[in-house]
Amino acid sequence: MDRHELGSAGAAEIEKSPREAGPDMESEPAAARVAERVPPWREQLTVRGLVAALLIGVVYTVIVMKLSLTTGIVPTLNVSAALLAFLALRGWTHALDRLGIASRPFTRQENTVVQTCIVACYTIGFGGGFGSFLLGLDKKTYELSGASTPGNVPGSYKDPAIGWMMGFLLAVSFVGLLTLLPLRKVLVIDYKLTYPSGTATAVLINGFHTPQGDKNAKKQVLGFLKYFGISFFWSFFQWFYTGGDFCGFMQFPTFGLKAWKQSFFFDFSLTYVGAGMICSHLVNLSLLFGAVLSCGVMWPLMKKQEGNWYSAKASASSMTGLYGYKAFLCIALLIGDGSYNFFKVIIVTLNSIREKSKRGRLNRVADADSVAIDDMQRNEVFNRDNIPSWVTYVGYVLLSAIAVVAIPLIFRQVKWYYVVIAYLLAPALGFCNAYGTGLTDMNMGYNYGKVALFVFAAWAGKDNGVVAGLVTCGLVKQLVLVSADLMHDFKTAHLTLTSPRSMLVGQAVGTLMGCIVAPLTFFLFYEAFDIGNPEGYWKAPYALIYRNMAILGVEGFDALPKHCLQLCAAFFAFAVLANVARDFLPQRIGRFVPLPMAMAVPFLVDANFAIDMCMGSLVVFLWHKLNGKKAALLIPAVASGLICGDGIWIFPSSLLALAKIKPPICMKFTPGS
Repeated sequence: MDRHELGSAGAAEIEKSPREAGPDMESEPAAARVAERVPPWREQLTVRGLVAALLIGVVYTVIVMKLSLTTGIVPTLNVSAALLAFLALRGWTHALDRLGIASRPFTRQENTVVQTCIVACYTIGFGGGFGSFLLGLDKKTYELSGASTPGNVPGSYKDPAIGWMMGFLLAVSFVGLLTLLPLRKVLVIDYKLTYPSGTATAVLINGFHTPQGDKNAKKQVLGFLKYFGISFFWSFFQWFYTGGDFCGFMQFPTFGLKAWKQSFFFDFSLTYVGAGMICSHLVNLSLLFGAVLSCGVMWPLMKKQEGNWYSAKASASSMTGLYGYKAFLCIALLIGDGSYNFFKVIIVTLNSIREKSKRGRLNRVADADSVAIDDMQRNEVFNRDNIPSWVTYVGYVLLSAIAVVAIPLIFRQVKWYYVVIAYLLAPALGFCNAYGTGLTDMNMGYNYGKVALFVFAAWAGKDNGVVAGLVTCGLVKQLVLVSADLMHDFKTAHLTLTSPRSMLVGQAVGTLMGCIVAPLTFFLFYEAFDIGNPEGYWKAPYALIYRNMAILGVEGFDALPKHCLQLCAAFFAFAVLANVARDFLPQRIGRFVPLPMAMAVPFLVDANFAIDMCMGSLVVFLWHKLNGKKAALLIPAVASGLICGDGIWIFPSSLLALAKIKPPICMKFTPGS
């Protein structure tokens, strides 16, 4: 699942390393920075920084695209991006110094802007819908959903093309940057919302730009480069043994052939080992629990109902066969978990606003006497470079008008007034989401998108509902998600003394990069590999999930296979109860309750990647036991190296596939005679 899905399952569970930064979440005191000159906002934007952001953004776009098109799980990579930005630019300035060439000092403000630009770029790679709602529009997904399925009407598909995908992203990705811009001071300074991920990133960046941070950076560079090389050459070595179907180390029957047939094996994917090192133990163990429940228990039992519950003639990928149960039970868990967290965040948001109103603190900064020197300095810098309100309002109207015209031209099923309604609701939805994200670190953008999917699919009717639902899902998601992400970035800016203007420009430039890089990267994969094949490596499970949610929106429960409604109701209830247990049981018990959103993924993607993720958790656990201090320092760098090395191998392997050059050896495992 995408990072969005895990985010709504409990973002605090996803990323461990930033939380270990230290007890003072706002990093070093003002005394340590008093002599530091804060550069003007234009100096925080540099050509070298934007070049570094583009190069690193391309690498990370390839990585998240691979993750989106295989399992759909994308861990939070912000820390990794901040680390690589620091390593790249600090290495560049040191190299110039050794050559005797004068260069501008590398500041924490430049580091912050570059990191923001990188994240904005690669976020389009998974947030743009290439593995979910946009891919759900293609003909292959239409056929997998069943050409004869009610609601899945003939012609309700649009095959991928660089032109319309790039146009759609450019039309919808920038408005969210302006939605809450006038409220940045209210959310960051007046309400003092924590935005935990933004705060953690600021702690990391502030820590880099200290004498101790420089020493630590050298160790992290060596760790990153070492494991980058190991990961790249291991992927290169594995390629030679994949010259056929189900060949190579990625099909190694680690636990025996019977377990292998149920997809329980370690496939030596260092990308997912690295992802497992970044995700928390709870996320990884929840994935494993979901794999055991689905692949180990339910699917073998349901296969015995073949010919009774579903036709024995149904193909392995038919929605009228076992695959239909896999898809809809996965959807039930996702919707149950998402619905609970959606209403939870709304309630938390409303209660917080009501309490602040009672105290008379709305729209008011605390008295100067009660504000620490550190906060006064941050507030001064944050308020110094004001962004005129008229720029926000005019920009929002113009960009909205472009979307109202462009989107119906790209998708005839989407009426112009659907887009108008989405943009009228965006500020209110965006504020609720940004406020809730600041309190809980749960960005509910994708859940707002799912609500829009069902509403607009039902409104558009049988003929247009599937396409209209998928497109408006992406539209609403982008509006709400991006505005909350920008508030995270503003919180980071506030804590690193970075100008909001430079952050906004960095975010906009990164988004523009992503709108160009992501479609091109997607087509590299789309042309080189068999994307969307449920029996292959590139399953892209969320494309089918989103399309079937749209069909549900059009047809209701009539679209479900036999007994599937009862099973879906049970799993929906389980997801809600699991969240209730996590929130209301004592922490010593509640922390062991699995995350339903993570459990859902193996229902559609098989169990092997969950084994990889748990291997990452095992490495982290043992490393902390052996040397906790070294582990805390090097785990982000090592995980980044594993992910990037395997990810970079995608470039040469894609070119080899496009050139029709096949591996020379097929290594298979069969029972002995």
